[in-house]
Amino acid sequence: MTKIISIINQKGGVGKTTTAINLATSLAAVKNKVLIIDADPQANASTGLGISPKDRTKTLYNLITEQSFSELALKNTIVPGLDIICSSTDLAASEIEMVNLPNREYVLSKIISQIKDKDFIIIDCPPALGLLTINSLVSSNSALIPLQSEFFALEGLSSLMHTIDLVKENFNQNLSIEGILLTMVDKRNSLSDLVEKDVRGFFGKKVYKTIIPRNVRVSEAPSHGKPALIYDTSCSGSVAYIELAKELILNQNELNE
Repeated sequence: MTKIISIINQKGGVGKTTTAINLATSLAAVKNKVLIIDADPQANASTGLGISPKDRTKTLYNLITEQSFSELALKNTIVPGLDIICSSTDLAASEIEMVNLPNREYVLSKIISQIKDKDFIIIDCPPALGLLTINSLVSSNSALIPLQSEFFALEGLSSLMHTIDLVKENFNQNLSIEGILLTMVDKRNSLSDLVEKDVRGFFGKKVYKTIIPRNVRVSEAPSHGKPALIYDTSCSGSVAYIELAKELILNQNELNE
């Protein structure tokens, strides 16, 4: 069974794409077959994995327009076992084009159902709660929410949870919260500790034990077209994402027992 996880937060700049790339890399490193679907028109995941715009000949926009999967959309990355379906700025138009389609919430689900031989599919959602995000959640087993460790990060969480509940109620009854991931944590800042305490107090075990520290090497990696785990394997951010993958796999194994 393929595990499909949407990485979602309607707030930008929380480490969503960084999490998608490095979690997928960590999962591939332990011999899983992993696919990233770049569902963000900014195409940061595509860039961060070194796929140049000229090589994005068949993108998610084309698949949505055709309402069908094509093997031509699968691009190999520098990470063994990790493929990507790229994005482009055209993808922003798909929000409008899907509006009048019958069963518009299931377009991406139909495409994903034709993808075979993957252990994990990671969907990097756009920073908005529009049709692309709804389609991603309808397609997924679970949602992983990166949460920046700052005061304003908590403000949008209730509306995001409400959206997830609505999708679960109306379109995908099997959707669950995979976990809440604290990102860009600076232990020198007392606010980070306060935010962590509040989030863990409210969401309990849904919050990952692993936290992602604020780390320069992780920030630098996308400009080199590499995941942090390849750019600098030993930096604190890379180590944290490896721990996150371990925790995710362990949680899944416990659920399957």
